[in-house]
Amino acid sequence: MATITNTTLKALSVSLPGDKKLHLGPRKSAEISAKAVERRAVQELIEAGEVEIIESQKKPRHGGGGEGAPSSSGARGQGSGIRQSGDR
Repeated sequence: MATITNTTLKALSVSLPGDKKLHLGPRKSAEISAKAVERRAVQELIEAGEVEIIESQKKPRHGGGGEGAPSSSGARGQGSGIRQSGDR
């Protein structure tokens, strides 16, 4: 995936594969496929300076620090996401 950014102050219509069009407002960004970046219409917009392409970095989805791990403290107000029922 790549991010395309409209660098102009006018709305652009970018031709994409599959007879699709991306309507991109002034100074707005969107994600497009690497295949779409290779299209002639997109390359012409890049050469004209109307759009800018930033290649996305793939992020690993495995492992990681303890962020998002459930807390075992049992403290109230932690938002555990589980609705308790019955006697409290």
